Amino acid sequence: MAAPPIRSNALIHARGLSKRFDKLLAVDAIDFDVERGEAFGFLGPNGAGKTSTMRMIGCVSAPSGGELSVLGMNPITDGPRIRARLGVVPQADTLDMELRVEENLFTYARYFDMPRDLARRRTRELLEFVQLSDRAKDEVEPLSGGMKRRLTIARALVNEPELLLLDEPTTGLDPQARHLVWDRLYRLKQRGVTIVLTTHYMDEAEQLCDRLVVMDKAKIVASGSPRKLIDQYSTREVLELRFSIDAPPSLDGKFEGLADRVEVLPDRVLLYTQDGEAAAAALHGRGVQPESTLVRRSTLEDVFLRLTGRSLIE
Repeated sequence: MAAPPIRSNALIHARGLSKRFDKLLAVDAIDFDVERGEAFGFLGPNGAGKTSTMRMIGCVSAPSGGELSVLGMNPITDGPRIRARLGVVPQADTLDMELRVEENLFTYARYFDMPRDLARRRTRELLEFVQLSDRAKDEVEPLSGGMKRRLTIARALVNEPELLLLDEPTTGLDPQARHLVWDRLYRLKQRGVTIVLTTHYMDEAEQLCDRLVVMDKAKIVASGSPRKLIDQYSTREVLELRFSIDAPPSLDGKFEGLADRVEVLPDRVLLYTQDGEAAAAALHGRGVQPESTLVRRSTLEDVFLRLTGRSLIE
């Protein structure tokens, strides 16, 4: 991909950014900018290089090559100054199980030399923001996964960061907990906090990200808004057909002229088309009788699977 133009408002600027671990090239000369006030996503399968990129932005892993500036500073020489203005939510919750809920926030605030009165006020405000005020005196260990995740996000906000980094923020959460986390993150964005997140949940990327890049095998393979990526790499609709496994029909030539692209999977056939209903009617006229038919809009998942493939990466 050609390098994107430099954005004048960029809080993060990367050109040719690389990270190598001995013989493993984890991030391979990627280019991106993150603007102030936007939600920016790194989308990709496991091992694509997302977390390695986030660790470089968070000043905990030095780049092996290329350019990187965060908040107008160099992460190699200005790491402590940058980290003081960041909020970081790692993949795994790192809460202190020896402390109660409110103590996790108050103690963390004191790391920033925050006066006690201000630290207490920030603790109250943040517990209310993540809807954990009624759990302030509770121990952390019995909390649900969603509650722990919200507490981790609250802790990352103690220092009122300009830039919030979230690595797989809702992995392992049930749908209700995920939607509550999404709501809190959306409210932060409305307040002007710049958000950078990694995710492999397509619906999460569509819900939260103004722009995103798709990473695969250490490289950026596509970038843009969710809508732009869908328009560029997919069609308006997808027609899903399922046939009997015992007696699959002969489909040679039956899809001719009905779709921009046809994908034959073990359990179904996908027709990428501008009008799913018209394609379904045309197939019926050609004598194709699937067990079930579904017309749906194209999603970011269709884009993701086209760009990165359907093979399972362990």
